[in-house]
This record gives sequence, C-alpha cells and structure tokens, in this order.
Amino acid sequence: MQELIDRIAAEARPRAAEGKVADYIPALARVDPGRFALVLRSADGQEWVAGEADAPFSIQSISKLFTLALAMEWLEPDGPDGLWSRVGREPSGMRFNSLIQLETEAGIPRNPFINAGAIVVTDALMTHRWNLETAFRAQMRLLAGNPELHYDAEVAASERMHGDLNRAIAYVLRAYGNLRQDPQAVTDTYFRACSLAISARDLARAAGFLVSPQGEGACAAGHHARWLRAIMRTCGLYDQSGEFAFRVGLPGKSGVGGGIVAVQPPGMSAALPQGFVAVAWSPPLDRFGNSVAAQAALEALAGALE
Repeated sequence: MQELIDRIAAEARPRAAEGKVADYIPALARVDPGRFALVLRSADGQEWVAGEADAPFSIQSISKLFTLALAMEWLEPDGPDGLWSRVGREPSGMRFNSLIQLETEAGIPRNPFINAGAIVVTDALMTHRWNLETAFRAQMRLLAGNPELHYDAEVAASERMHGDLNRAIAYVLRAYGNLRQDPQAVTDTYFRACSLAISARDLARAAGFLVSPQGEGACAAGHHARWLRAIMRTCGLYDQSGEFAFRVGLPGKSGVGGGIVAVQPPGMSAALPQGFVAVAWSPPLDRFGNSVAAQAALEALAGALE
C-alpha cells in the first residue's frame, strides 16, 4: 500500500503546475505552490502517507463539513424552525459565493457547503453555543486527537479584511429573515473556522467518524454520517461536484487552502473493505476553486482501491 501511495503522489504532484493558488485571500496567496501531501487512513487506524503529511494548512471550506456535522448533532435540523427549513440540500451549479442565487431563491441557500449555507449553519450554531469558536476548536482537537490544533491568526485577519462579499451575503440573509445573530459576528466566526490550521494526517483522523464511529464526542459517534456523505457527494466540490463524483466516485469536501478530504464507507472497497478516509493537499487550484493535484491524486487512489 505504501508503494501505491508513493507512486500516486509522484504522478499527481506535478499537476499542480496547471493551477493557481488562491489570491483573493492574501495570506493564502503566499503559500508555497509546491507543497503536497497524500494520506490514506483505514477505518481501523492504519495510515499510509506521502509528502508533507504533518505540515499544517488552512482548512478553509472543509470546515463546513465539520460545522454541519456539529449542527446536525447539537440542533434539531428537522424541526419547524430547524436547519433544513433554512438551507437546502441541492447542488448549487453556481459559484460558492454567489449573491445572485441567494437573492433569486429568497434568502434560502441552496446547500450547507456554499458560503451562504455555511453562514446560516454558523448562525444556527451561535444561537445555541455562545462560545462557538472555542467549542469548534475543541471538537476538532478531539476528532483529530491533537490538542495543539489552533486558528491561524494571520489567515483569519486576512479573511476579515477581504471578506466584504461574505458580509454582504450575511446581510442579504438577514434581509430575508434567515439570520438570527449580528451579521458581523457571524461572519467573523465563520472566518475563524475557515482559518483553522490542520495537517493532512490530522484531517484524515478528524474525518474518521464519517466511515466508522470513533467513540465519545459530538461528531465522533457518527449518527449522521450517511447524510453527511450524501451532501458531500452532491455538493462537496462547489459547482464541480458532479465532475468529481463522476471521476473519483467518492464523497468529498474541498477547500481553497488546497485540501480535499474523501471518504469510502465500509464494504465498498475490495482493497480496504473496512472503509477509509483519504486526504490530499496541494495549494494550486483550478477555476472552480479545487486543488488540481489533489483531485488527480484522489482519482488515481480511488481507481486503485476499487
């Protein structure tokens, strides 16, 4: 298995030259485009890694997966005023930060993984957890088994300074009655979650609850894993989700920090029948905001592990 991981990493890494690092967040624009990591973790805890598996990177929109998991665990998503009355579960087909779609659909975001949807999820969590920034970091530390996980202050400040479009989204949500908390406070908390610094190895461990219950913890019991994987499959890579599902075939979630996490539940892989989590990281992105080399690595890995 290690030979396979090394070979895939060597073949996928050069594909980074086809992409470009995110430049609308200055702190991300300075990341070395040559960095790369690939991690495969089986549901029973075996790990195979290549590249800089322990180098922290900005989680960005992958944080939306975990905030949604917490909302589904802590709140009542199916209640009359629950999460699913405030945000949909359909692919967007448009940019992840589109204001046009939000206005056209009367302030109801298409799904929880576009920015508007994640802002609603953050707002819902803040209504029930006044110290959400601390609670989210604690959950990520628990899931990753790493008490040193922290927010990257430079990235968070950079996002706040250049986050006018996300603040505009929050104000549109409030105008349609779909935001309970102060828009500035909600977006600041959203930015902070996106700024979490995490390595590919820790991310693979944190996502383990999606393929096998991990024990104690709000997400770790895996109560909602099947529904989370479904939303990952249809919405996890923005308006490129369908193409990723076709080429890779695994539920996934990406972030503009260059990371992508993909999962395979038990019984779906002959090579690892217990299920697995795979994480690939390479900063240069395609025009949809997804890592070029990470997609190539995961496509090759999924094909090899069928």
